[in-house]
Amino acid sequence: MEIKTIDKFTKQFPWNLAANIAYFLVSIIIGVLLVPYFISTLGIAAYGLIPLVTSITGYVAIIVQSLNTAVTRFLTVDLQHEDYGAANKTFSTAFFGLTAIVLLMVPVVIAVAFFVPAIFKVPSGQEQGVIFLFLGVCGSVLLRAWSGNFTVQLFAYNRLDLQNIVNLTNLFVQTVLIVILFILLGPDLAFVGAAFLVGAIVASMVSIILAKGICPFLNVSIRDFDRTRVRNLLSMGGWVMIDQVGALFLFQVDLIVVNLLFGAIPTGEYAIAQQWGQFLRSIAFTLAAVLAPTILSFYALSRTDSLVQMTSSAIKFLGLSMALPAGLICGFSPQLLTIWVGPEYARLAPLLVLLTAPNAIIMAVQPLFSVNIAYNRVRIPGIVTIIFGTANFILAIAFSLVPGLGYYGVALANFLILTVRHILFVPWYASRIQQISIVNFITPLIPGTVALLIIGGVIACIAMVFSINSIMSLIICGTVIAIIYGVMVLRFGLTEFEKQLIVSLIPSGRIKTKIERRM
Repeated sequence: MEIKTIDKFTKQFPWNLAANIAYFLVSIIIGVLLVPYFISTLGIAAYGLIPLVTSITGYVAIIVQSLNTAVTRFLTVDLQHEDYGAANKTFSTAFFGLTAIVLLMVPVVIAVAFFVPAIFKVPSGQEQGVIFLFLGVCGSVLLRAWSGNFTVQLFAYNRLDLQNIVNLTNLFVQTVLIVILFILLGPDLAFVGAAFLVGAIVASMVSIILAKGICPFLNVSIRDFDRTRVRNLLSMGGWVMIDQVGALFLFQVDLIVVNLLFGAIPTGEYAIAQQWGQFLRSIAFTLAAVLAPTILSFYALSRTDSLVQMTSSAIKFLGLSMALPAGLICGFSPQLLTIWVGPEYARLAPLLVLLTAPNAIIMAVQPLFSVNIAYNRVRIPGIVTIIFGTANFILAIAFSLVPGLGYYGVALANFLILTVRHILFVPWYASRIQQISIVNFITPLIPGTVALLIIGGVIACIAMVFSINSIMSLIICGTVIAIIYGVMVLRFGLTEFEKQLIVSLIPSGRIKTKIERRM
């Protein structure tokens, strides 16, 4: 069974990677186009409310999302052991539990929505629109979190390509509906909320259909509801929830602080600069997600040596992969902002660099979070993350009050806290639970860091010598640099084993045996 499972995962890897990259590229294109579209139709102040509300709603579905993480772990182990009776109990228990939680949260969401205009700084005339925006985005988040009980099955069988069909469906319906409603009825925040909700409904229906096709033997039955599994799911899910609350304070508290301290227009400006750092995080999540099912399966099959080798190589790959876009974005930051949203926002270039560059390094350790989930060691990370998240919130406020810093203080606080957490704690804890040296996870960060500094420096020099003032010149210059960088990485940045590992993930079968012997 072990050889058959690994062989299936190896053959599926290219499709998963291609699907993840496709979703990532589509989401970037849509995100890049929507920002200037929203600014031109709604205005900078109203635009800032969209990412702000999205940040707030992340806290709403935290319980459901945390339980989904626990379900992912237990259901994957059940299915990899081919224990379909246990899998049905896990699935049904999760289904009824998540449904009850979502239903209980609906009246809370409705009540909170009416207080949003009073809590945050909302432009005059947008009060009703932001209420409907909050309701729509919250509804979509809860619905997608609930339907995650079905996409877990796709994850367990390593069908991330199908997961991305669900994600693309949500994104496509959401975007098309926003544009149609804006054209037909005029720009309004309420229409953005409605588009989010409709997109989530359609995507949830698609996820249920795909899950039934992949796992026809999993059925919802009240007879399979198991109180013992409730305790297991709540035990792990509770600590994951603490970890995710801390993560939200790490990644999604910035705009809240900026809005409360500085107002709606600075919130929109900060959101513009923050956009590219979020894209880098998406790269990390996209690439790391491809390996997550394999990491869980290696653990389930007790292939711990392979798990260590894969995560170590994945950190290096992620660092090298993110160094290129991070270097391009930071090096061309004034030109990028001018071409993208207008010359009046070129002054945000230093903020963009501060919010973008660190992500190329700190997010490279993303695969290690799957290790914690696989070993069911989430208590200590949860406690540490909530401490770091709280510290980020406090420092963000404190630094912002320093004369002359303004919302740069928020970005600086986030940079310091994330660096300590990701570069020091995350590698240390992953090495501790696997009883290996931390060097296994720290050393792979060095190549990406060096590459980022070189690329950023070279591009900054190029921008000083040559005039980059159009989207075409930006694309041509970026493409040339990317080709040169790719050749250099393949020639000098990877070991022979890492090159063979990459090729082995392409189902040609020519060198697969050699790689398997090494792993």
